[in-house]
Amino acid sequence: MDDRQLLRYSRHILLDDIGIEGQQAILQGRALLIGAGGLGSPAALYLASAGIGQLTIVDHDSVDLTNLQRQIAHTTERVGQPKAESARATLNAINPECHVTPLVERADDARLASLVAQHDVVLDCTDNFKTRHAVNRACVAQRVPLVSGAVIRFDGQVSVFDTRSGGPCYSCLFPQDQPFEDVACATMGVFAPLVGVVGAMQAAEALKLVMGIGASLSGRLLLLDGLRMEWNSISIGRNEACPVCGTQHP
Repeated sequence: MDDRQLLRYSRHILLDDIGIEGQQAILQGRALLIGAGGLGSPAALYLASAGIGQLTIVDHDSVDLTNLQRQIAHTTERVGQPKAESARATLNAINPECHVTPLVERADDARLASLVAQHDVVLDCTDNFKTRHAVNRACVAQRVPLVSGAVIRFDGQVSVFDTRSGGPCYSCLFPQDQPFEDVACATMGVFAPLVGVVGAMQAAEALKLVMGIGASLSGRLLLLDGLRMEWNSISIGRNEACPVCGTQHP
């Protein structure tokens, strides 16, 4: 790191658990972010400001006026622009040292497998089960940790799925062969600050994984009741019969 970087990241470097080595790991880290909406916006902002070296953002959608109540990476002037491109513009203004690659596409299984293999950590910031399961399958196959978040109405949840150390995958918790009804913000609504809370926690977990510090949320699901502002932690175990990760061993 040069003198300017030492100054920019000094508040990280002052932390004993991070220091020079941890910040250098962040600068060399590669994060894949799926979804540049309510969760992806704060997650991307914190990853970029922390100095993540490579951030790839995948989102096929465009900025809509209804997004601006909570999707803080976008602005009124960018309504109609691709979200991935809009997010890159915001992140470049915050930290031009972060290399942001926007991909305006809906990635299929083959594409996800290729993308996941090129990154150190994946953040699932999507809003539908089909995509979540596709991302999970790619992460399990490529042995890359997955940081998952979800928010609807006043409820949020966040966890890490890391089968490298014997932890469960997303399908262990929500089996992909069971029917789930996607609940959209467009019909149910979402309390804006909660996506900031959960998205920031996703960024924190991703950075910890990149640095190899602390204990991740693998094996735990945090549930947030935003009306009471109460957290609950639920232990989740690996399903040995899981069709996605059950045959794998750490």
